[in-house]
Amino acid sequence: MDSFGFDGMDEAEIRTERAKAREMRKSRWWQQKTASGQCYYCQQIVTFKELTMDHLVPLTRGGRSTRDNLVPSCKACNTLKKNMLPLEWEAYLESCKTP
Repeated sequence: MDSFGFDGMDEAEIRTERAKAREMRKSRWWQQKTASGQCYYCQQIVTFKELTMDHLVPLTRGGRSTRDNLVPSCKACNTLKKNMLPLEWEAYLESCKTP
């Protein structure tokens, strides 16, 4: 297997973006973003420890660690979303609804 993501982003670039995200977690911006404890996806209120930082457009799909691409997510949603793009995630949620 090669060391490139889906869009050709190599592992070094992904590591750099992950490091940026770790730094942003320490910022006042992220503290304010997570103060409500609300998951961006399911809107549930969870404890701070249950919130994760999620890339709307995943790093493996060409996303970057920027303020407009990072959202607080509960661990359950983040785990289910994996590397889906926002439209793919919405389609997934729609397919899970019962008629």
